[in-house]
Amino acid sequence: MEKKDSRLYNKNFIEACNNAVNGIVYCATTQSNIKKELILGTLVMILSLFYNLSSAEFLCLTFAVFFVIFAELVNTAIETIVDLLVDVYHPKAKIAKDIGAGAVVLSAVNAIIVAYFLFFKETDITMISNSIFSHMIASPVHLTFVGLVLTIIAIIVMKAAVAEKKMISGVQSKFVPSGQSALAFAILTAIWMNSKNPVIFCLALVLSILVVGNRMNDARTFGEVIFGAFMGTLIILMVYGLVFLRTQV
Repeated sequence: MEKKDSRLYNKNFIEACNNAVNGIVYCATTQSNIKKELILGTLVMILSLFYNLSSAEFLCLTFAVFFVIFAELVNTAIETIVDLLVDVYHPKAKIAKDIGAGAVVLSAVNAIIVAYFLFFKETDITMISNSIFSHMIASPVHLTFVGLVLTIIAIIVMKAAVAEKKMISGVQSKFVPSGQSALAFAILTAIWMNSKNPVIFCLALVLSILVVGNRMNDARTFGEVIFGAFMGTLIILMVYGLVFLRTQV
């Protein structure tokens, strides 16, 4: 009986998640469109803080942002498979790539339509300005989700930068910030900002410390997990601080 290559299968759920993140990082490293979409996604999330969006509107906006990135990931997967199977020009290979690119275009058109109805439905420039500076969102749930999305984007960007440096120089960076620590402490900070309950904060802190300890057991250095934790905390504080400063004006 032929033995199966263990590299073709995930050993557990954690490994599957890590491989999924590696796929996203690969796209962010090699595909210029993904980099542009991550930048635009960051700007859109920040812009949403200045609009009094309902839960449904914010959900539509978040879905539109991630759908564009999702379509780009699928398109990259299609192109990679086609290039693996076909090393010369073939009409059907071109069709497969064109269809993948078409999916990205449709997702982008959808995002533009959503953005128009959420941000630019006012025809008067003065009304748009008033909407931006007079209705800055103060919903804790909205702020939390924006902060977490920005944290995830920051994690992807940092990991992509490290991977790109390795591809260019051929040398693996000795310092790779921990994404799990960043996300854990971003959630911890959001819980504290929303609840102000010491008991809830302490319970969340214990879970965050467990995540940090687990990352250090996975050959992460103390500096990497601390930097990730600091980054996640700082992003959430910046999002909430932006709203606080606006309300004081």
